[in-house]
Amino acid sequence: MLRLQAIVPKDRTEQVCTVLAGNPGATHIAVFSGAARDPAGDVVTADIARESANEILAALRSLRLDRDGSLTLEHIDISLSKAAEDAERRAPGAPDDAVVWADLDQRTADAADLTWSFIAFLTLATLLAGIAALLDSPILIVGAMVLGPEFGAVAAIAFGLVFWKPGRVAGALRTLAVGFAVAIAITYVCALLGRWTGVIELAELPDARPLTGFVYEPDRWSFIVAVLAGAAGVLALTADKSSSLVGVFISVTTVPAAGNIAVAVALRHWSEVAGSAVQLLVNLVGMVIAGVATMVVQRAAWGFAQRRTKMRPKDGTG
Repeated sequence: MLRLQAIVPKDRTEQVCTVLAGNPGATHIAVFSGAARDPAGDVVTADIARESANEILAALRSLRLDRDGSLTLEHIDISLSKAAEDAERRAPGAPDDAVVWADLDQRTADAADLTWSFIAFLTLATLLAGIAALLDSPILIVGAMVLGPEFGAVAAIAFGLVFWKPGRVAGALRTLAVGFAVAIAITYVCALLGRWTGVIELAELPDARPLTGFVYEPDRWSFIVAVLAGAAGVLALTADKSSSLVGVFISVTTVPAAGNIAVAVALRHWSEVAGSAVQLLVNLVGMVIAGVATMVVQRAAWGFAQRRTKMRPKDGTG
């Protein structure tokens, strides 16, 4: 269940209550007259099934509450209520399959922003990947993959393409471009310093690396894995399964490829630079394609599930 809180101009309170009362997935409707000061109005709260969130939010936004008032949603961890159970049963579809598009919209909007924390995490991950290249260490490669924050921006690009938000796509592309450019540049400088001080020797980046050579040797499996990881990542975001994202991070070779580019340039192993760049691009493109396809399928499948469930109630009495 989700907790909805709306600040409503007084002249629209009854309309809001009518929308909520008329939706089978809403319950525990409460009105606090005159409770809101900024913006002024009434406060209306309700518990709604995740499956009904998109329909209810669309109806409330048609009343311009997102402009003249406010709409907020939060997750309810524990709900002990027969009314809530009934609302969830009546709502069309299944909770795990429901995608709250407004939630994904806000999360991808945040992920598309270029922030210092994004650059810091990406730089640290790229530095780890650079060390992994020197040591031929798969453990450090995995650590760099998990630490990398780039999937949020990839998901933002996919969302922007599906819902046609050019600003979202442009912002996420800028975030990825600047983030990887800064991370690679810093890793390159650190590798040069290591080389000049004798910490790193030219021969320490071998031509053949049996454990991490895949980083600079893209093949058809690189694209296939990126597509699978992109689909899994979008599903994890839309289903709010954050633990599944760790597996996504470990599957893609974006950060390791960036780290390998920096070290290979610093140590003049030119043969690995092009392969690493292709690996980075293949992974990013594969995840975006999969993200777009997954969201399109989810929208279509959820619409079908809603229509089918409305015709046949969950309790099987219809």
